[in-house]
Amino acid sequence: MVLTETKKLLVLQEIPVPIPGPDQVLIEVEACGVCRTDLHIAEGDLGPLKAPLIPGHQAVGKIVKVENEKDSSRIGERVGVFWLAKTCGHCGYCCCEKENLCDDALFTGYDRQGGFAEYLTCESAYTVPLPTKPSAAKLAPLLCAGIIGFRAYKACRDARTIGFYGFGSSAHILLQIVKAEGKRVFVFTRKTDIAGRELARKLGAVWVGNSDESPPEKLEAVIVFAPVGELMIQGLRALQKGGICVSAGIVMSKIPSFPYEDLFFEKTLTTVSHMRREDALNFFKCLEGKTVETTVHTYPLEEANVALADLKEGHLKGSIVLTIK
Repeated sequence: MVLTETKKLLVLQEIPVPIPGPDQVLIEVEACGVCRTDLHIAEGDLGPLKAPLIPGHQAVGKIVKVENEKDSSRIGERVGVFWLAKTCGHCGYCCCEKENLCDDALFTGYDRQGGFAEYLTCESAYTVPLPTKPSAAKLAPLLCAGIIGFRAYKACRDARTIGFYGFGSSAHILLQIVKAEGKRVFVFTRKTDIAGRELARKLGAVWVGNSDESPPEKLEAVIVFAPVGELMIQGLRALQKGGICVSAGIVMSKIPSFPYEDLFFEKTLTTVSHMRREDALNFFKCLEGKTVETTVHTYPLEEANVALADLKEGHLKGSIVLTIK
């Protein structure tokens, strides 16, 4: 499914199977998650489009061809492909465990062709080994929604009461991890998000309310998943002294001005930007021994436009995934 122009529908095209370059592998895709970032790319929110582009950066599949002999043992391996596609490896960021901030970084489904396709190529070193179970559709959302939520969670330090503003793909995965670690989650959603509220309660949120409500107690940390700048201020006001407000989004509307007193008492306002390979590995390691179930809605590849439209409407709970094989 190819994006030829922003604000236009993706087009189903038959194109040649890509050939892996040096240090790359060819992956036969089983499923690919549909992320809000894909929607931002399609609508032009991330700047000029490098068209024609195949979106998708939550791809699960099997390695079917390698370029280097050293990777030959990986043929048949089930792997995941995520947002970070390649970095320079030698800049100040890359050399101090901050490769997600590399100025020359490339991203899957944005700078590189992505997973809304039967095949894609990827740098061998930027793939994540995946288990043979569960299904590819269940695993796909973990490769962005899961990893970036986990990175935002780590930015909350040792907080034991955490608020989530917005309850979509990333939040429903992270809630299960936070709850498994004995911490409490408070969920803030739109009043009309009935499905999201039901899922939040089912997964163990201790409180669910409107985005503009105050929680029943001050929180140690909040994570803002929704791309709404006003919620950053709401989050600050929900914090206790010394609390931290983390934005997990790649795009957000303008944050309005606010009185200094909302930030006072050593509160922190911060963001997480992209993800590192180490984050991906640590995230899947964190899942070991935990029961984390992704709630998914699947669509065939050719219905990618329907999937993006449903994501934008926001009436589905959990994650949206394209199934290819």
